[in-house]
Formats: sequence, C-alpha cells, structure tokens
Amino acid sequence: MAANTHSQAHFHMMAKPASYRCNLKCDYCFYLEKEEMMTPASAHKQSDRMSDNMLKIYVREYIRSQAGDVIDFAWQGGEPTLAGLDFYKSVVKYQKQFAGGKTITNGFQTNAVAINRQWAQFFADNDFLIGVSVDGAPEVHDKYRISVNGNPTFERVKNAIKLLIEYKVQFNTLTVINDQNWDKGKETYHILKELGSVHFQFIPIVEVDASDQNNDSGYYTPIKDAKLTHFSVPSHGYGKFMTDVFDEWIKADVGKIFVRMFDSMLATWMGYPATVCVQAKECGQSLVIETNGDVYSCDHYVYPANKLGNIKQTDMAKLATGKQQQRFGAAKNTKLTSHCQQCDFQALCYGGCPKHRITAITGEKHKHNYLCGSYKQIFGHTTPAMHLMAQEIQRGGLAENVMPVIARMQAQTR
Repeated sequence: MAANTHSQAHFHMMAKPASYRCNLKCDYCFYLEKEEMMTPASAHKQSDRMSDNMLKIYVREYIRSQAGDVIDFAWQGGEPTLAGLDFYKSVVKYQKQFAGGKTITNGFQTNAVAINRQWAQFFADNDFLIGVSVDGAPEVHDKYRISVNGNPTFERVKNAIKLLIEYKVQFNTLTVINDQNWDKGKETYHILKELGSVHFQFIPIVEVDASDQNNDSGYYTPIKDAKLTHFSVPSHGYGKFMTDVFDEWIKADVGKIFVRMFDSMLATWMGYPATVCVQAKECGQSLVIETNGDVYSCDHYVYPANKLGNIKQTDMAKLATGKQQQRFGAAKNTKLTSHCQQCDFQALCYGGCPKHRITAITGEKHKHNYLCGSYKQIFGHTTPAMHLMAQEIQRGGLAENVMPVIARMQAQTR
C-alpha cells in the first residue's frame, strides 16, 4: 500500500479472480468481450488468475476498508471456479487471518458445471452462498448457455443443484431474461421451484450490438439509434415476464419463495432504501476488482474510462468514495429525462440501470431507459398487492397474510 492510513466506508466489491475466462461460451455474456481490453499486445498481459499475493492484499484491504462489522465477499467472473478450489481455500485462510473479530460471508456466482462433491463439501464447510445461473426450461437454457465445445449444460446444472441440496449448501438461482424466455414467466417460475430453488433473481439482457458501440474514448457510448443484439429482451418483454412471475408468486408462495426484485420493491414501499441497485436513487456502491487489483466503477462498466485505480497504489476506500466514483453514482439521478422526473413510479426505479438508457427521445437531453415500459407494467401491476403487504407488515403481521385477500380481489374482477 502506498499509504499507511486506512479509511473506511460502506461499499460492495465484486471480485473476478479468473477475469473474463469461462468454461462456457454464452452468446449473451457481456464480460467475454473484456478479453480484448484485458490482453493488450504488450508484455503486461493480465494473469489468468489472481495471484496469491494479490489475493492476500485484496482480502486484507477489503476487510480493513469496510466500516461495518459484517464483511460480504463476492466472487464472480467469467467463471470463478476456474481459479481452482485451492484458491478459495486460500481465500478462507486469509479471511480468518485478517478478520479482526468481524463476521465474514462469501457469495459465489457460478454456471455450476464444474461443481462436484469436492466443491460442494468446501462450500458447505465454509458457509458459501452459491448463485447458480439457470435460464429456465432445458431448451431455453441450452439455447445460449453452452459449453466451449458447443454441448448443452442444463442437465449438468441440474445435477450440480442436486449436489448443493445434498450437502445443504445455501443457493439461489439467477435467470437471464432474453428473447427466448420473456414470454415464459409462469413456466420458468415453476421450473426453478422444481429444481429446488427458493430464492430467485431475474436479470433482463439488454446489449447493444458490438458494431454500434463507440468505445474509442474508453467510455461506453453506443451510437445514436444503436441496434440491440438478437438475444436482447424485447422492451416490453421484461414486464411481461415479471408480471407473470408475480401472478404465480402471489397465489401461494409469499413467504416461501423469495424474488429479489419483489423484496426490493416491498422495502421501498415500506420506506426503506431499495436493496437492488437498479431500483436505487444512485448507483456506484457495487464495484469490481479484476485479477491484477484494478478497480472499476461497476460490473457493467468495466471500461478504461471507468477504471478507478489499483489497490496496490491507492487505499481501497478512497477508490470507492473518491470524486470519480461519486460522479459515476450520482449520474443515475442527475441525468434523468423529463419523462422520468414526472413519472408516478420514479421512486421505485429512478430511471433503472444507466446502461439501459439507450432510447433517444426528441427534445430530451438525456437518453431514456429501454425498459421503461416494462418497469411501468411491473410497478403498476404489483401496486395493489405491495400496498396491502406493506400495510400488513406495519400492523405487525406477515406479508403472506395478504394472499387470501388478493385471491378474493382477483375472483371479483373475473
């Protein structure tokens, strides 16, 4: 470290110990493109894996930099299993060495195809929370989530989940909403339940075609009227999917199945901050660290212009709270269209993810969120139930108590 003093802050860091490298070749993966950026034609080619020395520095500095008593580590990729099981044994060793009485947790987002009994036992022994990527029905999942040699992966993921359940490892599922499954919300919801998941996360895929990205400046700057990739969700598709999921969830699963977006919305209805960055007033509290110690503003903004520095040279908390990152986070709320500013649902999304603001509107200085119509559909559709749940909780009851009430309301409108 360059400095001997250590500042502290509240922020979240996502580590990429194997960078963009993966044992799958998903068509829609936005991180595989980082290979060109991370491997320049020079002698300074980035390592395939975070070195033991860098890992030790990272674990020590991340714990030191956090103002809270609970330190949440997150491991992602690419595919984090490619760092190897011994790497994570070192993770746990260094966490214990530097914990200083603080509580340490580990989240691990994986495609799951490499998980065997050794991995499952390690996760169980060390209380890792595993996020498993699965896109629904086999034919949907296997459309894009294929191995590097072109083989389907659904059955391998299904078997990995069975292992996690056998070893009593906590896990959730992450499902990408794309052109293949946006109209299959009900079907996808029940498939995830059948797999044994009780915690669902749904992420819409909105990617600009590579030929329409003007990245020469180092910034993410799609050209005007940029075309989206064929696998992107239709602008209304995310709304269709999530409202179909909500209708299944509200029937009988409130309190038994937990959908991250609905949890975050309910928190907002209760007067608390959103728990999902997409719905928060500002972003910038979820940073990324690459294998060489470089820190970037966000997982979706790993571009040269969004590089904040390196933890070998600069205190990690200073990188997370410096002016560059403050500007990045504040831009979400300061660069809203007038449509957004006047929207009845503004407090539920604040314009959504800035990277999805690609729609030009005549007379507007800033671009509008491509998924705006979907968000309006979701928020409008869920408002009656969210209002009832918030009231019930404020009275000291449980959110699930509203399910019979919702069922009666729906029966009366049929």
